[in-house]
Amino acid sequence: MNNLKKVGLTALGTVLVAGSAQAASMSVSGGTSIFFGGEDNSNAGNGWSMTDQVTFSASGEMDNGFTISTSLQLDGTGAVGNAAPFDDRSLTIGMGDMGTLVFSGHGSSGPVGAWDDLTPTANEESWGTSIGGTVDGPTNAGIGDNSFIYDYTVTDGVALKAAYKPSKGSAVLESSTEIGVQYTGIEGLKVSAAMGENNTAADKIDLSVFSANYTAGPISVGVQSNESDRGSGTDEDFTAYGISYAVNDDVSVSYGVSSLDYSSTLEDQESSAVSVSFTAGGVAISASHQSTDNVAGAAATDNTSYEVNFSFSF
Repeated sequence: MNNLKKVGLTALGTVLVAGSAQAASMSVSGGTSIFFGGEDNSNAGNGWSMTDQVTFSASGEMDNGFTISTSLQLDGTGAVGNAAPFDDRSLTIGMGDMGTLVFSGHGSSGPVGAWDDLTPTANEESWGTSIGGTVDGPTNAGIGDNSFIYDYTVTDGVALKAAYKPSKGSAVLESSTEIGVQYTGIEGLKVSAAMGENNTAADKIDLSVFSANYTAGPISVGVQSNESDRGSGTDEDFTAYGISYAVNDDVSVSYGVSSLDYSSTLEDQESSAVSVSFTAGGVAISASHQSTDNVAGAAATDNTSYEVNFSFSF
């Protein structure tokens, strides 16, 4: 998969010598939300908080027909590794029939991270509500900041997604790569599969994810199966199931369960959650209630949590 490096650099070099960009178009979008969350087994204090972000985007077309666009998000909380108030940022090269190449400074994922849990939900995944004692997630992807991400449509119904993260510093000598395929050739069905390596981790993790989702009318069902195989240490197998029901165009409800199995003596982490959402124009209200047994594999470390989001976009 190291050939991904050559593909990305070749495509980038082609763009840089192809010609100058024409006049750019600019746009601004934004959103804010009020959040309330809590849990049963600890006192987190004031459960109210808010988010806020404004995204500036610019795009232009080059002489060869390629498009160049960039996006920069301002966020009051900033992000790890970024100086506040900057958060998500990326540069996108649209190459027509040759696909799309993105350099993500922050805020994007490769196919393993992007497809880590695609089971249908009205709000959070079965494991996704914050609780005391960090819940282990469904995968250990290494693609993140300062990575190349490539999307290519093979045919109607078949799309490829690949990602490459260069090595960084003396402690990380090898790059990380991911590649995946997504099939949507049957109405209502979406099948996603990806594999890759996280070589930023000291024990070099081999990763795989697989999901299948089917929608018929207002009902969607899905299954997810992931593996994280470490060169040393504890391997992890993640499975999840979910179902959602669209009551009408504005209201949806869902239920999901998941299990994370460890190769060591850790106990299986078991999670379940029920979620509901309501949307009306630029306003959305969503809520989840989650229960997790053996948080992060610790025996008898059980907890439940809840959250409500009031979101506004403009």
